[in-house]
Amino acid sequence: MLRHAEVYEGADVLDVATGSGYSAALLANRIGERHVTSIDVDPYLVEAAADRLDGIGLHPRVLTVDATGPIPGDYDRIVSMVSVRPIPESWLAVLRPEGRLVTTIAHTCLIITADKTPDGGAVGRVEWDRAMFMETRRGEDYPPDEDLFDAVWEAEGEEVGRGRYPVMRVSYNWEIPSMLEVVAPGIEHHYEEDDDGQRTARMVHADGSWARATAKGDDPPTVHQGGPRRLWNILDDIRHLWVTEGSLPLHGARAFIRPTGEIHLTRGTWEGVITAQ
Repeated sequence: MLRHAEVYEGADVLDVATGSGYSAALLANRIGERHVTSIDVDPYLVEAAADRLDGIGLHPRVLTVDATGPIPGDYDRIVSMVSVRPIPESWLAVLRPEGRLVTTIAHTCLIITADKTPDGGAVGRVEWDRAMFMETRRGEDYPPDEDLFDAVWEAEGEEVGRGRYPVMRVSYNWEIPSMLEVVAPGIEHHYEEDDDGQRTARMVHADGSWARATAKGDDPPTVHQGGPRRLWNILDDIRHLWVTEGSLPLHGARAFIRPTGEIHLTRGTWEGVITAQ
């Protein structure tokens, strides 16, 4: 992430998500502690990291700040070790003209680098590299809603059909769940496989959409679906694009970030938009 930021001597850098203090230490050692500000929402982590840094003779500014809210100061570089969706407006507000931000998008492996534009937004791309970090949080309690699965665990389904591709463990892949999160954000996944090789994958969304696919080994699955959208169909469409084109259009896509933080992605004829869920 620091390499993608293209940090240089004299740059003032905002390190988002202090954590252990590791990235703050790297930056302080590279460009000098007075040029480094590190923020984290967790006061315990901030205090522990500051003590840890002090123990090795480094004293960057380490603050307890919600990275999605107002941020003190202004910076030439913003490097995030936490994922967001979309880009917080406050980051664009404190990024200096022609400054660069680097972050990952929540629930994807996408690294976005972008340079500040005169209109208050930023322009860049999705890097060919990939990384994943935990999502920004605002409070102490932020678990996923596991109750979404309960009502549809073994439901019959408003539509029952045959899937085009074998049952897969979506979360074990990089590109496919990232593409799915861009085109249909907020889906939760569950996968299981029994001793006989029977695979079952479940998908649910807070809007009431759900899907369950079951098959043995790599056989075409029986798919039950319900709710306003057909989630397994969306997944199969992405997998079909992946098979027919040999890749998905995310990595290498141009990224146009509006001052509000909304991200518009384009590559060839494909377009995608990343907004708040």
